[in-house]
Amino acid sequence: MRARNRYRFRNPASGREVILEAEPGKTYLDRESGEPLEVTGMLLPAAPSESRLPFAPENLRFCPHCGQLAQKDLNDCPTCGRRMDPITR
Repeated sequence: MRARNRYRFRNPASGREVILEAEPGKTYLDRESGEPLEVTGMLLPAAPSESRLPFAPENLRFCPHCGQLAQKDLNDCPTCGRRMDPITR
């Protein structure tokens, strides 16, 4: 089980992205250029969780039947298997 949260980091100069388990307040450097990386987002599910699937909150929605998170592009809930309502924008 993970103890730290996973974050998406980006090198501002090159645009290169990397996903790391990070500690708050610590500076992370790009391996290739040595430049500091900036945090662009936190990945779900948050620690402590056994799942390593990198889902961003903006790509998830709640199933109206079981209340669990599911990807927006799915028609059926992966948890309960029931058809979810269409996405309204």
